[in-house]
Parts: sequence; structure tokens; C-alpha cells
Amino acid sequence: MPGQCMLHAITPMVLTFNEVANIRRAVEKLRWAARILIVDSGSTDGTLGILADYPQVEIVHRPFDSFADQCNFGLTRLRTDWVLSLDADYELSDELVQELHELQEAEGVAAYRASFVYRINGQALRGTLYPPRTVLYRVQDAHYENEGHGHRVVIRSGEVHSLRGVIYHDDRKPLSRWLASQERYAHLEADYLLNAAPHSLSLSDRIRRMGWPAPMVVFLYVFIVKRCLLDGWHGWYYALQRLFAETLIALEIIDQRFRRGFRS
Repeated sequence: MPGQCMLHAITPMVLTFNEVANIRRAVEKLRWAARILIVDSGSTDGTLGILADYPQVEIVHRPFDSFADQCNFGLTRLRTDWVLSLDADYELSDELVQELHELQEAEGVAAYRASFVYRINGQALRGTLYPPRTVLYRVQDAHYENEGHGHRVVIRSGEVHSLRGVIYHDDRKPLSRWLASQERYAHLEADYLLNAAPHSLSLSDRIRRMGWPAPMVVFLYVFIVKRCLLDGWHGWYYALQRLFAETLIALEIIDQRFRRGFRS
């Protein structure tokens, strides 16, 4: 009902796969929840052992095929009207936790989006390419779709409002894990960019679809426009990560065009 506190009606849902470096920080900021749903893809690194320390955690297991399918599966295991959908390397800010305690049902509102502060090994950066995401929403009004190597939630009806508090994105898994995932991500992202109708893509995605300009543009944008040059080695690390990731995508796009005879 409008005006009623929402906290009791929210279940956090977290996707996990070998997140021992992140999961405790994520779950510590969810202690307010009566139930925390973990959708695990087969962790073997101690993640499940850490989660055993939290009595409100319930773990369901599903082999990973795509982020969207993993999230949609999780939605079928919820028992509350609202879900707070998170990755294991997200950490709620204290301000956002307080905001959730104060949030009330509002007529016509189906979802809330949050902005992110990107951290490298615990240090916040001045800027990031990570966009705001819809993270809190009514379960019945939503489903997930894959988009490139990532996924997005589609809200069928109702308004989407913005939360004041931020979420920290702070992935502390080893660099080798990040590097191992980038080749697969680049292939999926290139498939998406080349097969999508050009008019349906954002300006940034149209630039990425061209192949060659994106790595240089992204590096300069992150380093200068987003002011990561002021963040020392942490800023360099993030800018070089973005340069590497975009270079792989550009190479994948060019390779696929070679294979198609440059018809696309």
C-alpha cells in the first residue's frame, strides 16, 4: 500500500561464482534483510563457506549459461514483492542502506535505479564508465534480457525513480580472472554490436561498432574527461583495463568482418 515501509518486502538477490574476494563485503551490507537469495553457478573457492556464516542466506544452484537466464531463474525463487538485484562485487553505501530503511511504497512506481562509485582495490575513482542501473524493482513487473556480454532488466510498466545513495563497485578478484573473462566478453559484445540494427544503438555503441576508434576514445575519455589521471596508479589501472577490453572488442569486430568479407 502507498505510504507503507518497503523494507520487509525486499529480498536481496546476488549472483555468485567464486567470489571469495568480494562476497563478505557485499553480504555485510545486507544484514537488514530477513532473507538473502544467492544464485550460485558452482563456486569452489570458499564462497559458500563464507555464506554459511549468515543465517538469513539461502543458496540455490544453477549452471551458468547467461546472466539474464541466471537472474530470471532467481526471480522465480523469490517470495517477496520487491527484489534488490546485485552482483557479488557490489557494496551498498551506508546512505543507501538508510534510504532503504526509509523507502515507502509509492503509487505507480515499479523500480528504482542506483548510481555507482567505482573502486579499484578499495579506492574510489573520480569517474567511471559504469552507468546507473535499475537494481530495486517489483518482481512481477520485470524480466531480464541479454545485451552483449551483459544483461539488463526490462520493466514492463510503471515509473522508474532514482535512489540518492550510491553502490560501490569494487571487484577484488585476481587480475588473471578478469583477463580470462575478457575474450568471451569481447566475442559476445562484438556479436551484439554487429547484429543489432545501427539505429537502435547508442552513439557510444555506434562508435564501438566501427572497430578502430573506440579503444583510443575510451582511454582518453576515462583518463582525461573522467579525471582518472588524478587518481594515481588506481586511475591508470582502470584506464588501462578499459583500453584492453575495448581493444579486444575492436579486434573481434574486425575479425568477424574479415570472415564476413566486410559485408557488414
